Amino acid sequence: MTKKGISDYLAAIQKEMVDASDAIWEVAELRFEEVASMSILQKLLTNHGFTVKTNIGGIETAFLAEYGEGEPVMAFLGEYDALSHMSQAAGTTHPAPFTGNINGHGCGHNLLGVGATGAAIALRYELEKNKRTGTIRFYGCPGEEGGSGKAFMVKEGLFDDIDVAISWHPYTFNGIFSMNTLANYQIAFEFKGRAAHAAAAPHLGRSALDAVELMNVGVNYLREHLVQDARLHYAVTDTGGLSPNVVQEKAEVLYLMRAPQNDQLKDIYRRVVNIAKGAAMMTDTTVKTRFDKGCSGIVRNKTLEKLMYEQMKQVTLPHYTDAEKRLAEEYVSTYRPEEIESNKKQIFQMIDEPDHETWNTLLSESPPLLNKILPYSEKSQLLHGSSDVGDVSHIAPTVQCFSNCYAFGATLHSWQIVSHGKTTIAHKGMMYAAEVMARTGLALLTSPEVLKKAQQEHRLLRCRDQYESLIPDGIKPQPIK
Repeated sequence: MTKKGISDYLAAIQKEMVDASDAIWEVAELRFEEVASMSILQKLLTNHGFTVKTNIGGIETAFLAEYGEGEPVMAFLGEYDALSHMSQAAGTTHPAPFTGNINGHGCGHNLLGVGATGAAIALRYELEKNKRTGTIRFYGCPGEEGGSGKAFMVKEGLFDDIDVAISWHPYTFNGIFSMNTLANYQIAFEFKGRAAHAAAAPHLGRSALDAVELMNVGVNYLREHLVQDARLHYAVTDTGGLSPNVVQEKAEVLYLMRAPQNDQLKDIYRRVVNIAKGAAMMTDTTVKTRFDKGCSGIVRNKTLEKLMYEQMKQVTLPHYTDAEKRLAEEYVSTYRPEEIESNKKQIFQMIDEPDHETWNTLLSESPPLLNKILPYSEKSQLLHGSSDVGDVSHIAPTVQCFSNCYAFGATLHSWQIVSHGKTTIAHKGMMYAAEVMARTGLALLTSPEVLKKAQQEHRLLRCRDQYESLIPDGIKPQPIK
């Protein structure tokens, strides 16, 4: 009866959730500027009896919504930031900008935040109906894209008293997020030189742009000598102006560095700094660093993963109409073959060898919507990306799932993902994820021994004891420059 209740609660608020997700899709706000998106979620939560605290941790667009009292304290994590210059009209299967905004939800955070909100609301009604003790929290987590908002929130101690954290991410299949992620640093290197007339007096100038270019060349030579799974990306954020006849007095490059282990990351950072200093010496300029953000890799909790997997199997998978299937086929026709193959490879990395033959047969038929649940595997695989959920997972047992919101083969941070964001396909994936998360929370409330086992696993890994924030003291989260 209680599990049926979760479905009923979500069905009752489905329209509110869809409307909220679509509204966040339309405003598409960047990191630490998500004022309207935050307000949409806060209104949804307060309408269902949650008390809301704003500006938590000194972060303007971070908030905490809470219902209930006592233990356990269960945290649902939601994101709602968008990506710069990813505007795309909804439901279109060709590139076409959305005229209302230059930004876009290319990672599905409009769905992510609302899905987690819905799970918290459904569990809140279950808590009330059965007069259970416990505290349901929703953490509004800004700035995941290039801002590591949760890492700043962790540093401020906002998760210190939670017992468990639950979240999800939209993707092209249903399954447990059973992968490790990379720790990262994002650091700006600001070079300062001396302006001069590039033709009449070039000898008087010292080019900061030359320093940026030399730094990038040096880092490219470094790549060969990094650990296998490390990654280095950069963007030149200031070229020093638009006049080629002026020696550029200032220039800036922003580096994102990733590695599996924090000590590896710190060593890469040290070497990149040395390259920047060398570029400054070669050009007779100066360089200073500006720390932007950092986050740790995810710590898996297999006790919670197994529990969430069992809940996934009990939730009815979405039913897709013929029109939705045709739309999905149109999306698939826009993908490159290598994108579809990459999606298939990800699946095979996440499942055990005996399951490969079954899934190879299924995927060879190229289903536009993969309406199946990936079999759970305990094996460790590395996702060559990063998530600030990692910092939360060092503080408390944490679990996540993937839910199918896109036609199979879509790649995150693409126009196709933005376009999917307001379709019924995406909405159905969001509602499925909300039910999986809410049921996972309910299972922990009704089976305290499982929560205790998850916490014991977390303590054995000594996650919290060994955790050290990658964010230096005194650094505050900043919007995109």
